[in-house]
Amino acid sequence: MFRKIITAAAVLSLAASSLAGCSAPVNDSGKLDVVCTIYPIYDWTCQLADADDANITYLMTSGADLHSYQPTADDIMKISSCDVFVYVGGESDNWVDGALKNARNKNMKVVDLMDVLGSDLREEELKEGMQADEEEEEGEDEIEYDEHIWLSLRNAEKCVTAIADELAEADSAHADSYKNNCTAYCDKLTDLDNQYREMVGSAKTKTLIFGDRFPFRYLVDDYGLDYFAAFIGCSAESEASFETITFLANKCDELGAEYIFTIDGSNCNIANAIVSSTKTKSQKVLTLNSMQTIKMTDDKKPAGYCELMTDNLNTLKEALN
Repeated sequence: MFRKIITAAAVLSLAASSLAGCSAPVNDSGKLDVVCTIYPIYDWTCQLADADDANITYLMTSGADLHSYQPTADDIMKISSCDVFVYVGGESDNWVDGALKNARNKNMKVVDLMDVLGSDLREEELKEGMQADEEEEEGEDEIEYDEHIWLSLRNAEKCVTAIADELAEADSAHADSYKNNCTAYCDKLTDLDNQYREMVGSAKTKTLIFGDRFPFRYLVDDYGLDYFAAFIGCSAESEASFETITFLANKCDELGAEYIFTIDGSNCNIANAIVSSTKTKSQKVLTLNSMQTIKMTDDKKPAGYCELMTDNLNTLKEALN
């Protein structure tokens, strides 16, 4: 699977060296200091906290992928002194435990969103036709949960509520603001969820064919959609076998599929190979945004979470209706 391994000792060593000699106050800005790992979490938090009340840091501004991200010494410093730290909490975040052990702010609020979701988590699914990584083929005893929790609007609402609660507890002076903003934003999420329901309810087809990794397990489960894909969402594989491409091409023929999906950042090689292997060779390749590798610069802020999920909705409308 698409995993990185950072030993606890390495993170502890990095953090210790980064923090040596630091004697400044934990937070001298007068604002709540919040650090978020991935972009969806950052955007949710921005919807909850007014700029005058909080400094919000997005760690992966370079567009690093959650699955391969490695914290820098500067990242460890930001986490160490923040008031609230919010992260996904899956296997790709194994480095977090080591970082938090060296935190200067012992009163920090830590929000592990996979822990928040609890029984709503989904196991990674090796579906028919998928190409397995070597370690999957060898078999693994431990259950691995799908980390792409943000690709469910229903999960998003639960996560946003949990973040708002921690912000309010960390900064009681602005608790009402956080809670009011949470209510307003959750209304937007509910409205968008209803639009997805309506779209799927009128869909002529309810099966997606992915010539790529598949991080949308939570989304398809929410709306009763089926799918076939080349790899699971966290796969390290980038080259599909002849058998995988043939299987997906045959599925296209069997279902009369007119569209093949990829995720953002894909070179579309696998999707195009599937199209070339179908009987009609006429399928259109569409992209769904997984929000895993969103780059942000000072002069260009990306579209927000709701806007990106709306883009995905419109893409699915084109393919399913």
